Amino acid sequence: MTLADRIARFRATLEEWLRGLSHGMFSHPAYEKIEAEAEDLEDEFMLSCFPDAFGVPSPVSYYTAELLPYLEDEFEAWERRLWDRASLVERKGRQFHF
Repeated sequence: MTLADRIARFRATLEEWLRGLSHGMFSHPAYEKIEAEAEDLEDEFMLSCFPDAFGVPSPVSYYTAELLPYLEDEFEAWERRLWDRASLVERKGRQFHF
């Protein structure tokens, strides 16, 4: 086996591996499910830290207010997403009725 054959074989193997990696990371249907699950976990975390944003009194809010400067961007997006009831119900419905 010559050096050129080894390089060609290695290149073919590498291309196949990279094709599989990109398929798994970006185009596989499980990617969307993982992304939705991560968004749900973020929603749960933000709701447990800032329940007073939706009128639920909680003594924890006093201590989690210190996190607000670090979570400012996420907080605004989260609040907008949760106030839009139609998209929230639709997203949760899609999650359980496939």
